Amino acid sequence: MFESLSERLESAFKQIKGEGRITELNVAATVKDIRRALVDADVNYKIAKEFTDKIKDKAMGEKVLTAVSPGQLMVKIVKDELAELMGGTEAELNAKGNPAVILIAGLQGSGKTTFSGKLANYLKSKKFSPLLVAADIYRPAAIDQLKVLGGQIGVEVFSEPENKDAVDIARKAVAQARTLNKNVVIIDTAGRLAVDEAMMTEVSNIKAAVNPQEILFVVDSMTGQDAVNTAKAFNDRLDFSGVVLTKLDGDTRGGAALSIKYTVNKPIKFISSGEKLDTLDVFYPERMAQRILGMGDITTLVERAQAQFDEAEAKKLEKKIRKNQFDFEDFKQQLEQIKKMGNIKDLLGMIPGVGKAIKDIDISDDAFKGIEAMINSMTPFERANPDVIDGSRRKRIAKGSGKDLTEVNAFMKQFEQMKEMMKMMNKMPMGRMPGLGGFGRR
Repeated sequence: MFESLSERLESAFKQIKGEGRITELNVAATVKDIRRALVDADVNYKIAKEFTDKIKDKAMGEKVLTAVSPGQLMVKIVKDELAELMGGTEAELNAKGNPAVILIAGLQGSGKTTFSGKLANYLKSKKFSPLLVAADIYRPAAIDQLKVLGGQIGVEVFSEPENKDAVDIARKAVAQARTLNKNVVIIDTAGRLAVDEAMMTEVSNIKAAVNPQEILFVVDSMTGQDAVNTAKAFNDRLDFSGVVLTKLDGDTRGGAALSIKYTVNKPIKFISSGEKLDTLDVFYPERMAQRILGMGDITTLVERAQAQFDEAEAKKLEKKIRKNQFDFEDFKQQLEQIKKMGNIKDLLGMIPGVGKAIKDIDISDDAFKGIEAMINSMTPFERANPDVIDGSRRKRIAKGSGKDLTEVNAFMKQFEQMKEMMKMMNKMPMGRMPGLGGFGRR
């Protein structure tokens, strides 16, 4: 995500790193490279120029403190301005109503239906009772897809496949939500390959019929400036309340994320990556600015961990670690929790400095499959008692998991090294242990 932009910005900062003071000359050179980086990321030139003019004015007006180098100061100014360009602060979702109605709009292929399922899952985790509505009457697969998604997360889907009136479907769904005591209605509307009058009229009529609390415009972030132009066309007709950026795990240059708030003056409310239904995040402009500049995003990483790791289970695990009783069953459970947190490469990229180091490394979400296969090939007794796994047992585990004996031996060695590290943690006071045992702490 934004890898090319991050590299170009880092290169731009080299113009001023090592300088003893800020001058008009070194600021101008840096700003010129930043503007080029933004334009290459598919940011509109007018926006890029206005953005870099602000940076130049702020940089020339700053006095460099002894403890802060010109390079560090420039990075801070750019981070602050990037965050401001993307909205400044996070925007809350309005889910208040009886029921609250959330209308989802966007082009076909932008990820509307998948996002609708993700949003229902997100709201359910926040103790809401959502109802999904299949109002795409042109693409039969959209109704089926929404039903599958609803089934996966345990959320009811309202649909009338024979009804060819999307406005009528939306109106009936809101009435049904009241009958079923659902407090949020999420309406997945039809998309087209391009903006057309029929689509705009239909979604406008749905808006008039159900008076939604939120209208979210879903944008494929890989389409860059085209997405921004489409957003403007939709906003002129719908006056939507927020934007959702999808497919951030793809080859995202960043143009949409950086330009859309400036263009339509509506906040980005959510960002989404991948197909998994738990990969939806509230959009925090400052955190995104930090990630673009290679500073990581520890706050989001910790929040994802806290959402997946149960505090009571974490305390039980911590006791086992203190008694040196951490076993393969515990290890497998920890892997399962980590996998639920999202894309592995994306997670590692949230750690400061790691994103750049792994940018050229292909890290698959299946990276843990080999380890899981080896653990699954162990007997329950072996998982609970790692020390009993001798040479003959390792050969059986290798055969059962489809791995070489050398791979099993390497894994066993790594597991022992991890246990040794955990022994060292035993000397630390309770509540200060890092690593697996501390993930569940709030």
